[in-house]
Amino acid sequence: MTTTSPRRSDARRNREAILASALTLFARDPNASMSAIAAAAGVGRVTLYGHFAGRDELVEAALAAAVEQSDRLLAEVDLSGDPLDALVRLIRSSWRQVEANSAALDAALAALGTDHMRASHDGVLARVQEIIERGQGSGTFRADLSADWLTAVVYSTLHTACAEVTSGRLAADEAESAIIATVTSALVA
Repeated sequence: MTTTSPRRSDARRNREAILASALTLFARDPNASMSAIAAAAGVGRVTLYGHFAGRDELVEAALAAAVEQSDRLLAEVDLSGDPLDALVRLIRSSWRQVEANSAALDAALAALGTDHMRASHDGVLARVQEIIERGQGSGTFRADLSADWLTAVVYSTLHTACAEVTSGRLAADEAESAIIATVTSALVA
């Protein structure tokens, strides 16, 4: 008698392969086709569509996977101590994640829109907001603007830097320091 466990295991591996291939291909081309993603994952189109009803659903799942991976990595960042130092550490780690997933983020933005894209980052941005609120409480960060707004400034600055690097208007090796300078000048009291 056979069990369904190997099928579930195969299905899980196929889904993971599809998502990994989607992220890899989106990194090169935000408009990568479902056929190209299926081929890169080593599955047929029927298998791909068995997991994802359409491109938007695949893009959304790929975004969720990228954000989840980023969230796991950012959970390891030491956010204790001085709020400004903690924010700089978080920006450095966040920037690497945003840069690594920039084309996938572009695909998600095009397919899902800005509101969905921003909402997908809520868990990650909770870390930023906690640091900002702590900094406002200690007098390190300005308190004349809300923590929600200042969190949005950090988020927007990271994503704008990514777009500028992609367009060639900002050198990749200058982006991190530009982000930190921009964010600190906006937040420091």
